Order: sequence, then C-alpha cells, then structure tokens
Amino acid sequence: MTTTSAAAAARATVYGYPRQGRHRELKKAVEGYWKGRVGAHELHATGAELRRSNWLELAGAGIHEVPTGDFSYYDHVLDTTVMVGAIPARHRAAVEADALDGYFAMARGTQDAAPLEMTKWFDTNYHYLVPELGPGTVFAADPGKQVAELKEALALGLTPRPVLLGPVTYLLLAKPAPGVAAGFDPLTLLDRLLPVYAEILADLRAAGADWVQLDEPSLVQDRTPAELNAAARAHRALGALTDRPKLLVASYFDRLGEALPVLAKAPVEGLALDFTGPAAANLDDLAAVGGLPGKRLVAGVVNGRNVWVDDLEKSLATLGTLLGLADRVDVAASCSLLHVPLDTAAEHDIEPQILRWLAFARQKTREIVTLAKGLARGTDTIAAELAANRADLASRAGSPITRDPAVRARAAAVTGDDARRRQPYPERTAAQRTLLGLPLLPTTTIGSFPQTGELRTARAALRAGRIDRAGYEERVRAEIREVIGFQEKAGLDVLVHGEAERNDMVQYFAEQLTGCLATQHGWVQSYGTRYVRPPILAGDISRPEPMTVRWTTYAQSLTDRPVKGMLTGPVTMLAWSFVRDDQPLADTARQVALALRDEVADLEAAGTSVIQVDEPALRETLPLRAADRPGYLEWATEAFRLTTGGVRPDTQIHTHMCYAEFGDIVRAIDALDADVISLEAARSHMQVARELAAHGYPREAGPGVYDIHSPRVPSVEETAGLLRAGLRAIPAERLWVNPDCGLKTRGWPETRASLENLVAAARVVREELAGS
Repeated sequence: MTTTSAAAAARATVYGYPRQGRHRELKKAVEGYWKGRVGAHELHATGAELRRSNWLELAGAGIHEVPTGDFSYYDHVLDTTVMVGAIPARHRAAVEADALDGYFAMARGTQDAAPLEMTKWFDTNYHYLVPELGPGTVFAADPGKQVAELKEALALGLTPRPVLLGPVTYLLLAKPAPGVAAGFDPLTLLDRLLPVYAEILADLRAAGADWVQLDEPSLVQDRTPAELNAAARAHRALGALTDRPKLLVASYFDRLGEALPVLAKAPVEGLALDFTGPAAANLDDLAAVGGLPGKRLVAGVVNGRNVWVDDLEKSLATLGTLLGLADRVDVAASCSLLHVPLDTAAEHDIEPQILRWLAFARQKTREIVTLAKGLARGTDTIAAELAANRADLASRAGSPITRDPAVRARAAAVTGDDARRRQPYPERTAAQRTLLGLPLLPTTTIGSFPQTGELRTARAALRAGRIDRAGYEERVRAEIREVIGFQEKAGLDVLVHGEAERNDMVQYFAEQLTGCLATQHGWVQSYGTRYVRPPILAGDISRPEPMTVRWTTYAQSLTDRPVKGMLTGPVTMLAWSFVRDDQPLADTARQVALALRDEVADLEAAGTSVIQVDEPALRETLPLRAADRPGYLEWATEAFRLTTGGVRPDTQIHTHMCYAEFGDIVRAIDALDADVISLEAARSHMQVARELAAHGYPREAGPGVYDIHSPRVPSVEETAGLLRAGLRAIPAERLWVNPDCGLKTRGWPETRASLENLVAAARVVREELAGS
C-alpha cells in the first residue's frame, strides 16, 4: 500500500468502551449504593478507577485519542438530560436535594414519582431513558461531568476526546412530557438548546479539549426535509462558534444517505462514519459528494456490534479507497464498543479452535490499532498480523461446526403451510375460551419471577461443584412451588412457573441448542445495572432434546389453573445473541424456529394449553431505514409462525414485546397471528393500546399496567386507572391484565405487593363493568 499524507497521519481511536469493568465492578457498586451498603464517595471512586483503567488500557494498546464522557452510572442519554438541565418537574426537588439520588430517581422512579420512559437504543439491545420535553422546557448547561472526566484523562497524560450526544439526536429521541399535547415536536426547541451546547463546548475547550465528538446517529434514519434542515442549521451554528474545540460529528448503525451531504457541507472539522454492514454504502455516497476535502475522516471499519474477527485485508482495502476522500483518515470501530463483551481471554471454556474466530472489545481495539499501523506505515509492517488473520478466517470458513446437512435439509423443505395456523382466529378463540374458562380481564404475568438469593447461591454452588445436579434441581423445584403457591393465593388466573431454572431467557435455550456457544464472562450492558451474556450462534441450529417440558409439567402438577409454557422466540434469540455473519439472518432464524417448533409440540403433547413465545426484540431488530424493513418483517414474522403454526386450535399462543416503539410494527404484530399479545405500556401511558386500536387489531392484548423496571409499587387505583385507559382502546372481552415484563430483576416484597394490587385492580374494574 502506498503511503500518502492522509495515510501517514492515520491514528487509532474508539468512540466508547464497556463501562462495567472486568468483574462488573460498576454493577456491584451501583446496586450497593441503592441498598445503602456503598456510600456516594465509594461509588464515585469506583467509577473513577474504572475510567482510569479503561483509558490506560486503550492508550497502552495504541489508541491515540481516548473517549471521555462515554462512562455512565446508568445511561448516557440520561447524562445528556442532566447536562442540558432538562430535568422533569416531578424530579427537580430530588435532583436539587441530592444530585446522585435524583439522577437514579429519574432512572428508577420513586414511590411518589414515576421514572422516565425507557426504550431501545436504535436497533440494539441497549435501553436509554427517553427525555421528556415541552414548550415550557428551559435548558441550562451543566457540563460538570464532562469537564471533570476530561480533566481526569488529561491528568494521566492522555489525549482525550469528549463524546457528547449531539443536539439534533437528543431532540429526535425525546418525547412530549406528560401533559404536553401529543403533537408537540421536541425539535422545535433546537434554537433554545444550541446556546447550551455552545456554552458546554466553550467550557470543554477551556478545560483542555482539542476535539469534541458530537454523536448524531439519528441522522442514519429516514429524515424529513425539515429534520435535515434542522441538522444543517444546528451544525452550521455550532461550527460557526469561535470559542470551541474542533468538532467531529459521528454517525453509526447505518448509512447516512441524504444526511451525508448535509454534514459534509457543515463547517466542522471532521466526520466519523460507519463502513460496516448496510453502512458500507457510505463509501460510494462519500465519493458522490466529493469526499471531505480539508477535513478529518474517522472510518469505522471494524464492526463494533458483532464478535467475529475482522477481515483485516478487506478493511484495509476500504481504508485505501477512503484515503483520497479526506485530508486525514483515522481508524475506529463502527460504533462504541459498549455493545460487545470485554475480553475473549477470560473465556476458558470455549475451544481454542473457536476462540480464535472471536474478537471482543480488547481484541477489536488491537484490530483497530493494527489497521491504523498498516495504513500509516504500510502493510509490510503488519505482515504477521495479516497472516494470522487469514488463518483465523480460513479456520472458521472450513470448520464442520458451521454446517449440519440434516438441519439445512429440514429448513429447505419448509412450506408456506408450515408457517400457518390451520384454523382462523375466531374459531381458535372460541375453542380456547371453552377449554380455559377464564374470567373477563384475565390476569397473568409475563414469565419470570424474582431469582432469590438461595437460588443464586445454589447455582453458584453447582458451578463450583459444591452441590450436585440433584441438589440444585431440588432448589429449583422449591422455587417453583413458592411461585405457584403465591400466584394461587394472589388470585392470578393464568400462572407461570417462574423460570427459576433459567439464568437468562436467551442463554438458557442457547446452552441446549447445537450450534450455539455460551460465554462465562461475556457481559454486555442492557440497561442500568442489567447485564446479559449474549450467546454466540456459530453454527447450524437444532434441538437435541426437550428444554422446558419437565419444569412446565412439574409446575402444572401443583395447580388446577393453567400454567403457561414459556419460550423465547426465534427473532429474539437472534437479536440478543451474536449471530453468525456468514449466512443470511433469515436462514438462521428459520433454523431456530424449527428447533422451537419441536419444543412447542412437546409442550402441547404434555398437556400445556397456553404457550407463550416471547418476541421482545421484534421491533428493536427492525432496520433503521424504511426501505429495508419489508424484507426483514417477512422473514421475522414467518419465523414466529413457523414456531407456533403446528398447534391445535384450543392451544392458546401468547407472545410478549417490551420497551420499543410499537407503532412502526403494528401490521407485523398482526401478522404473527398470536392469540394473545402482552406489551409494555405503563411508562408510555397505554400508547400501544391506542396504536393497536387505530390499526384495528382483532385479537386479545395485555398492555402492561405495572412497570417492572422500577422498584415502586403501583397502587390499586393507579393500576385500575391504566386498565380503564386500556379499555378505551381495547374491548373488555379482549383485554388482559399483566405487568410490562418479567419479574426476574425485582425483589419479592415489591413483586408480591404489586401483583396483589394488580389482581385487586382487575376485580375493581370487573365490578365496574358488571355494574355499567
């Protein structure tokens, strides 16, 4: 590769890094603070040490410019809300009394004040807290966190680049505050917000920032001319400031499309673009607008969202093409490394042959540094790394682990009839009502119940060999007995077994399917202190034996009320895993659906009359561009129907979705042909119920009336109020009563009280209906 001036200047950087620490120190410190076992000083000390460790590790690996401001005790969008002073009125007193406690109150709520709504961060499994804005919102700069973290990095002798959520994306992610007219557009507040950003940028420059990164990922979505004009105006205004650092505007997750020329013309010093997956189109689009003469380009060529080793030669070819399109080309991951685990070196249970195919955050950092070195100094300087990379890629491509002829033959034989219920919904619902005999407004839960300390201790003891499998399973049976007993006493109508045997709703199944790998330390943040270990779908998928039947039938043996069989659907299995990238997602989804279809058949044969196939990720995996959505929804809904299409008409199929914008997929929800759907609705004040009604959704639905992501206990009257709101959109004969989501992360005290109030609220509203 010929070294040009743009190449010779190439540096390595990242946009963000996993926050939790090698042993999830942040989770432990934050939860300890909530429980009163850790003081604020100790919590802040833990955060400072995690930041210091991350920065020094990145710099030691060869990252020239380290990100600051990406660290968060809960969520970076909530941090932005604090930074611009957009504190909701109901939380202002708490924030003024104690900033840290007020911060967590906005995230989790209190008994007197509901938390901010939570939803998915674009098409990832990360959740952010939705800003609440209105015509009366007054912004005020509070750059304390960003300035302090910048100074911490400077004190270590590093080159830091503060990372801020950009003003346009912040407003596009926001919603009208409670009580504000639904038609209010937060983007109308842009002129009010820009002076606040100007003040923050000036403070960061004064503190020593040379560059500041403004993240504008909302611009990779379809945007109206008015929104694009707002983006142009915002970055023109910020670029025109004289008292500011150099500005790097970053986008990721997809191609910029019509927003690229807007940003290319903006008077900012650099752009950071994604060049992986569908965002590879940015390459041709960038050439079409004449490149970025006189500007810095940070090229995201290493995929920041998957765990597969990069094809270094392919990335170098992309980088080589980009050299002629900018004054300086630097190398980065496609997005923050927040979305991948920390280090493959901790995974001692994965075969070395397979481990060499994988790259977590530390490995991706090394790939970025290698590419920057090769770009700046020539490929001869990285010849050994390129040879090792070619060998790793060839090992994976030629491995028999990735292909099972029997699985492929079965998937190829699927017909349209396999993905279709034999009877229409009106016939099915009549048969189900006869069999189940449920009351009006039937009550249920979503699936999981709190995982007790005794259960977690038993699971750890099993892993350590201190107890045998029989001892552990007796603990699980004891948990199931407690869960069933409580539900019967509380008066719930359709019960669940509580999922005591499951460590995670995806990992549990992946550990029992061929072609899947489980990690021991591959933690990724989902929201707040909730971390998950996504499985790795490395090969063809099949189910050697039943996975859930014995626990469901044991629970059913304890009660006369129906107990739901609980499965995780094929789309969610893919969305919450790291999926192979060597075949279309639709092919992998069909393989998973066939494995789950076998499980559904075995549950039905064992006498399970209600089977729930959860698809909370159906919306989050929706492509960011409308043009890409029909193809995705076609295979996604087919995979669900393939899972459930073989059951009898009197077997009631449920599904569940949570924490997403459902209005975009109402037609797809209908196309699933589930008999009952439960959805998150408490924080959004029954918005989804109205969306279902507007679509004319014909089946039964349970919009959630209990926000399980907050420790607060909703009162009977509050829950009844939400039910009444649901009834204004959904007829009583089709309305279910349930929480927003599973209860695994809650404690037993608030779970008992909340579910007892839920059942009482259902009785109150039934009596109102009977008397009307």
